[in-house]
Amino acid sequence: MASSSSFLSEEQLRCSICLDVFTDPVSTPCGHNFCMGCIKEYWDNCSQTQCPLCKQMFTKRPELCVNTFISELARAFRIKCDTCTDQAIKSCLDCGLSFCKTHLEPHMVTQKLKKHKVMDPVENLEDYICKKHERPLQFFCRDDQTCVCQFCTESDHKGHNTVPVEEECGEKKSHLMKTQTEVQQLIQDRLAKIQDIKDAVAIRKKSTDDEISASVEVFAALLRSIERSQAELLEGMEEEQKAAERQAEGLIKDLQQEITELQRRNSELEKISHTEDHLYLLQIYPTLCSPPHTKNWADVRTDPELWTVKVCEERMKTLRRAVSELNQLINKEMEKLVEAQLKEMKLHAVDVTLDPDSAQTSLILSDDGKQVTHGDKRQNLPDNPERFNPCVCVLGKEGFSSGRFYYEVEVRGKTDWTLGVARESIDRKGMIIMSPINGYWTVRLRNGHEYSVCAGATVLLSLSKKPQKVGVFVDYEEGLVSFYDVENSRHIYSLCGQSFFERLYPLFSPCLNERGINSAPLIISPVTHTD
Repeated sequence: MASSSSFLSEEQLRCSICLDVFTDPVSTPCGHNFCMGCIKEYWDNCSQTQCPLCKQMFTKRPELCVNTFISELARAFRIKCDTCTDQAIKSCLDCGLSFCKTHLEPHMVTQKLKKHKVMDPVENLEDYICKKHERPLQFFCRDDQTCVCQFCTESDHKGHNTVPVEEECGEKKSHLMKTQTEVQQLIQDRLAKIQDIKDAVAIRKKSTDDEISASVEVFAALLRSIERSQAELLEGMEEEQKAAERQAEGLIKDLQQEITELQRRNSELEKISHTEDHLYLLQIYPTLCSPPHTKNWADVRTDPELWTVKVCEERMKTLRRAVSELNQLINKEMEKLVEAQLKEMKLHAVDVTLDPDSAQTSLILSDDGKQVTHGDKRQNLPDNPERFNPCVCVLGKEGFSSGRFYYEVEVRGKTDWTLGVARESIDRKGMIIMSPINGYWTVRLRNGHEYSVCAGATVLLSLSKKPQKVGVFVDYEEGLVSFYDVENSRHIYSLCGQSFFERLYPLFSPCLNERGINSAPLIISPVTHTD
């Protein structure tokens, strides 16, 4: 504190409200300092919250905390000399008093007083004096972990491990520095973790934004297709209605013409039937004895139900065409979404290598551990606990117990295969029923065209295209296992809501090679990343 006071004056540490040295100094947002009690009282008596010095307005009363740095600086200036009213610069533990520069001088020149223990001025000087012997606490008892005076070391603490307080303080500072280094490292670790979380959130946000954009585009395309199909359908229906109305108008016109002609003939017949001119009647009779020529309207079908059937047929054609186009559009847009999903999943690609210790003895593995096929006969290999027997399966060397991972397997040319993941504790001996309850999450092909998923009960799959390369994606925390047709950008199937408690390993089965029909290998392919 003496060093600090030599650079600072008491005026610099005075509150501009009470004009005294700071007590519990606080800083306002504008950078000015006041005693906490002073500034609170000032604001309590003002209609507006503002800085007393610069008059900056605050919309909300600031939260104030004691500025410990300024408080420590001000503390020395609050300690007065016990002999006069000047500022104290040192406290003497032997005298139990604080002295200003003038009254400290005897301690600098008098031989006896030079032996006194002086220190930076403190307010609670009594805390540095032994209450029992009224002597300075100059030693530290390591046995009792307390500060003691010289008399204490010769009485109550005699024989104890005592050292000067400076020595113990030095060791404590060394330990504190080590602790501080550890704390600083913890801070750095947590700052790095915060940055990792922020980066992850930023990546997730970009991914979410991309997915939202893609989803909006998909629905917009679907809506445009539906609106276009609806417009075409309504236009067709309106045109059919207009055609029907035109047909009806033509028929009505013809009927009205015939009615006019018939009414004229009727008038003539009515008139001639009342004539008394017998000779005239006989003369025109041949022209009136038969009705005028008219259309046979019995053959004209005007049943509205017949029109409805015809219209429905046309509508069904239009709807079928619209649904077909919509289905094609949905498939196209789904491919785009799957492409985006695959792009995201490929960020979690892992390097998978086959584990020869787990391979059934008739399986042949390539030297690089990337291919497996079924051989004609079993190899002479030890039947260790990790090895499948008799099921023709092999696991990857790498296991995963957290996070996400993705890998791709080429299945081109095969008629039978099984792919997926399995937990570490699966039973590898005897007949195996592959299901999640038994620790297997797999998709498979049988007989060249029968695709299914082992999800408890077998789920048959209908795939429009035959996958040549299958992608396997696992999200451990989400309990998700998904399969994809990589080259056609199609989603095959997802097992959701699973619970993983053990390490998971990639699982491969090329199935049996019978007479060369299923001789192609399963190939772990390198994952290609696309921008």
